[in-house]
Amino acid sequence: MEIVIKAAQFILSLSFLIVLHELGHFIPAKIFKTRVEKFYLFFDYKFSLLKKKIGETEYGIGWIPLGGYVKISGMIDESMDTEQLKLPAQPWEFRSKPAWQRLIIMLGGVTVNFILGILIYIMITFVWGIDFVNSLDVKDGFSVHESFKQYGFEDGDKILKFNGIEPLDVTDVNKHLFLRGITSLDVLHQNGTTETITIPENIGEVMWENGVMKPFEVRRPAIINLVTENSPAKIAGIQVNDKIVSVNNTPINYWNEFSTLVLNSKEEITLGIERDSNILNITVKPGENNQIGVSYNVLSGINLQHKDYSFSESISTGNSIAIWTLKDYITQFKYVFTKKGATSIGGFIAIGNIFPATWSWQAFWSITAFLSIMLGFMNLLPIPALDGGHVMFTLYEMITGRKPNDKFLEYAQITGFILLIALLLLANGNDIVKLFS
Repeated sequence: MEIVIKAAQFILSLSFLIVLHELGHFIPAKIFKTRVEKFYLFFDYKFSLLKKKIGETEYGIGWIPLGGYVKISGMIDESMDTEQLKLPAQPWEFRSKPAWQRLIIMLGGVTVNFILGILIYIMITFVWGIDFVNSLDVKDGFSVHESFKQYGFEDGDKILKFNGIEPLDVTDVNKHLFLRGITSLDVLHQNGTTETITIPENIGEVMWENGVMKPFEVRRPAIINLVTENSPAKIAGIQVNDKIVSVNNTPINYWNEFSTLVLNSKEEITLGIERDSNILNITVKPGENNQIGVSYNVLSGINLQHKDYSFSESISTGNSIAIWTLKDYITQFKYVFTKKGATSIGGFIAIGNIFPATWSWQAFWSITAFLSIMLGFMNLLPIPALDGGHVMFTLYEMITGRKPNDKFLEYAQITGFILLIALLLLANGNDIVKLFS
């Protein structure tokens, strides 16, 4: 059932974004009196699931859920229909329109993506407000990865400021380190002293290269909130609300200590469990990836704050969230071009897994807003077969006064299409490898 719920949210979100993106092309094409032959959700290679012709446009739903398209007369696009280009250009065709009109038509889809992302973030902020954790609301501070202790951080530190500014949500520290160029953190040590600790400017690259993406984690009590059915923990008799006090006779207080010891264990482990004021020793044999099938309450270890926003406040806050989402995505995009980045690219399974296993409209719209911003940026990349490729050639024409010939555009479209198929195979191949490993 969890898979069904995730898949339903993914398909609904993807369909919503595709239709609105293609409307971004369709509407300006119609305004400039350019004929649109097809408007399709998903691809209809050989046949379609549904179709209906209204006026000069055929509307339909294809059977290949890899995107969608509008087929504009006189344009070399995903359909690779070049027969019409052998005939003289007609007034209603894309190729007959002035370059500035063609540019607007091609930019329409990504413009809708960016505007849609902003509007959804405004709506989310207004309807649900924002949950956050203040600097002193992390009850027992953060656990610190060993590689970060060389800078002066200690387990139990409470983080007060990022670059001298108190953050809205202190649990965003890892994201700010990786993407937003933090060079200093003000911390409150357990002994009551405060310190400003300087961090290397290239800390994001250091985190990426060393695989330390969460150097700071909230210290949470080692109390079990969920035991997965048929897991090693369930079979061994571990129960919800059990408190873990030791792993292989090593005393622990926090969840990160427990998880580190379990993940580093090669054999069976003996857990000291406090239950109803009694101490039990339970032996568990970890499963794949040394997992035993337990988790904690995500709200433990913190005092969660909430803020509601008026409509006018939501506009500015929603805009800010959208802008930072785009900036963060652009910043991390550079890591795609590394060896590790190539193996980290995810396909449809990875995107589908972003959605929660239970239906949540707040989560659905939040993820849809992120995907809208992401698709807008990806479609702007100067790759033939993407909107950005068409925009690149049109700008070249506007600057130089020379239009690339149709045969060149045809070959460029084929090259871009092959590149996109290769990326699609790589991304979904990574998903399959991760699924079976």
